[in-house]
Amino acid sequence: MFKKILIANRGEIALRVIRTCREMGIKTVAVYSTADAESLHVRFADEAVCIGPPPSNMSYLKMSNIIAAAEITNADAIHPGYGFLSENAKFSKICAEHEIKFIGASSEMIEKMGDKATAKATMKEAGVPTVPGSDGLLESYEHAAKLAKEMGYPVMLKATAGGGGKGMRAVWKKEDLKKALESAQQEAAAAFGNDGMYMEKLIEEPRHIEIQIVGDAYGKACHLSERDCSVQRRHQKLTEETPSPFMTDELREKMGKAAVKAAEYIKYEGAGTVEFLVDKHRNFYFMEMNTRIQVEHPITEQVIDYDLIREQILVAAGVPISGRNYTPKLHSIECRINAEDPYNDFRPSPGRITTLHAPGGHGVRLDTHVYSGYVIPPNYDSMIAKLITTAQTRDEAINKMKRALDEFVIEGIKTTIPFHRQLMDHPDYIAGNYTTKFMEDFEMKPEEEE
Repeated sequence: MFKKILIANRGEIALRVIRTCREMGIKTVAVYSTADAESLHVRFADEAVCIGPPPSNMSYLKMSNIIAAAEITNADAIHPGYGFLSENAKFSKICAEHEIKFIGASSEMIEKMGDKATAKATMKEAGVPTVPGSDGLLESYEHAAKLAKEMGYPVMLKATAGGGGKGMRAVWKKEDLKKALESAQQEAAAAFGNDGMYMEKLIEEPRHIEIQIVGDAYGKACHLSERDCSVQRRHQKLTEETPSPFMTDELREKMGKAAVKAAEYIKYEGAGTVEFLVDKHRNFYFMEMNTRIQVEHPITEQVIDYDLIREQILVAAGVPISGRNYTPKLHSIECRINAEDPYNDFRPSPGRITTLHAPGGHGVRLDTHVYSGYVIPPNYDSMIAKLITTAQTRDEAINKMKRALDEFVIEGIKTTIPFHRQLMDHPDYIAGNYTTKFMEDFEMKPEEEE
């Protein structure tokens, strides 16, 4: 087992990893930018190393500084959390070259699954259902027009190096294709330095349902059931739940088998997520694979009583998995609490938290790194907390979430707590009747009406 793990991340996920390491008797090293000097992950770790100024490219993305921090503290493993370098093949390779265990996928695995076009081709070979689309990248507008005609409109253009919704365009008719392709290429080139595009059939009334998997070093994988992540804004998840209200026992079995097949086909090692689009007829299609821990992993932990970070560490240390597939016995919902103003188009709201009162009680979990007096820096993702409620049924979990949100007080900044409170009262959400398009029609009620 590892003696000391460096956490190459910040905020709530760094704190989350530190807690499990402490329970396992493993020493921890926090790294931080000067903007995060007062963050809880810095205080709770056994050691802390400053790795640079606030900009990510000079701190949390600066591989040489992180490797240097690992070497001077004699860390024998690095946990990358999510975001930043968690799915960076080069960083995984550099860790291996320095004989530091990267608690995540190998560089080969990340390269295989990180590029969407390559991942799709690999999944086709594995026999996992994929969305009908181009074999590889689009060569020209003419090539795109021919494919779109064969597939039938609507189609979706996607950047091969994409993420966060950049370089994506839905095209509903032939007349719009040329303009959409050109603008998507320009956006992708600006965001990723790569304007490579591919095309897929647009799935109507889609739900975004992912299957949590864990694979070990011996080629064995298992799944830990599903999470429904369909409530999204600009391709960023806002809330997640498990089990999905759209799921049936038959569909779970099929999707679970497909996810395990995908993981075992590529001999995947570590915790990962196989993400699917599910249409209104419950046909499911492979979308992508995330070769890391997910933001929303706590809801899976809650419904099957399973520490995913601990499992990641054990697998990285060479411990075989149990091989058992899980079915949730409880219901769990996560609300991502962001420092954003939901009454003002979700504009970021960094600044000092003057008052914080955390909710509590049975079935309430709060993962956060903030506290009263903490200053939220403007340099990073705006998520400051994850509020999770767990109960016997979905209705109970929603009611528990309403109560917990009512108790949750954060003053000094704007947060998305009012949005989540209104979401929990929305008739379509309560009915489980939502798709990835849900937020397109959602409107915040004025504050005085709440």
